[in-house]
Amino acid sequence: MSVSMRIGIIGGGGWLGGAIAGSILDSGLVNPENLGLSYRNEQPRRFPNSFWTTDNQALADRSDVILLSVRPDDWRPLAVDASGRLVISVMAGIRLAALSERHKTGRVVRALPNAAAEVGKSYTPWIGANDVTRDDRSVVRAIFETCGIEDEVASESDIDYLTGLSGSGPAFPAMLAAAMMRDAVARGLPAEVARRAVNTVISGAGRLLERGNECPDDVVQTFLDYRGTTAAAIEGMRTAGFDAAVAEGLSLAFKKSVSTGAAS
Repeated sequence: MSVSMRIGIIGGGGWLGGAIAGSILDSGLVNPENLGLSYRNEQPRRFPNSFWTTDNQALADRSDVILLSVRPDDWRPLAVDASGRLVISVMAGIRLAALSERHKTGRVVRALPNAAAEVGKSYTPWIGANDVTRDDRSVVRAIFETCGIEDEVASESDIDYLTGLSGSGPAFPAMLAAAMMRDAVARGLPAEVARRAVNTVISGAGRLLERGNECPDDVVQTFLDYRGTTAAAIEGMRTAGFDAAVAEGLSLAFKKSVSTGAAS
């Protein structure tokens, strides 16, 4: 799909805005001249055929679709009149009602891609306000399909929860990998060997899960049924509180997302 409209990314000079921009251009969704990006200090040396500016209102005025890719704290003083245009926020916590009121449009969408957008492997949940049209939804899907996989969800509460779960991107697998690597090094393995072993396990697991599209519970149960070394490790981790620790972390992330929106 390609769209004959102008997309503007406020915060396009940042890492996430730039990743989304790169995916949009690589996919051919829009031509470079129909993509605009704003930056704060120094213009990035990317997308030379696209429109760059430090004036967010000027960017909005030339765009049909506006992506807000800034930190919530940086959004609060951002006074951009979108005048009925489609506005897509990729900020954590900021509610649809607040977006609509601030930017003077009922066509607002909350979305939450993650860092894997940079390699076209993001999972992006999103939800639109009542004024978002069928054509708007098609545009939202087209944009985030360039970054990976997208799902329209039923409520803003779903977005708040997924902010902590999928919005974490590589953080949780990296946390597991770091713990595994520390244990390997503590048992005498050279750090380089431990890093290669752990990184390959994590990346290989991701590819296997993607290819097979299996339920993670089924994968775990397969190893438990085999009753080998991996089953012993799984049982030990669970006894030590693995599942409870994950649930507690996701609960705290959910509360943080809700409180971020409440402060807007």
